[in-house]
Amino acid sequence: MNECPPGTLTVQVLSALHSVEVRLEARLDPIGLSLAKLGALAKLAAAPEPLPLRTLAELCACVRSNITQLVDRLEADKLVVRTDDPQDRRSVRAALTPEGRARHAAGMRILEEAEQELLARLSPEQQRELPPLLDVLRAWV
Repeated sequence: MNECPPGTLTVQVLSALHSVEVRLEARLDPIGLSLAKLGALAKLAAAPEPLPLRTLAELCACVRSNITQLVDRLEADKLVVRTDDPQDRRSVRAALTPEGRARHAAGMRILEEAEQELLARLSPEQQRELPPLLDVLRAWV
């Protein structure tokens, strides 16, 4: 067991996560995406039909006002269009544009490349141990 002062491991985990986030954001920036934008595009790409903004907010684990601002930015980038919800006149849906689908695919390729680079830094044993460790961290929340 690692003998570090209390709290040190938590700071190390947060620092490592921040480093990964900064690296990924820098890799996505040249194609005009952020992790938040890519996350929203991924949810829309996986959906069989345009999503109501409230559903997109739930899937992205953020509040409705944040998803509205995010969709505003995606719409300004011509990656998403808003459409009326045929089932609820008060609701608006978000749909991917062809450019949104293309940018989503490009962003996912970037994430896959980054993941391969990260995994190459780990031994085969560490690669096998990482997913279960991440599951434990996720379950703690």
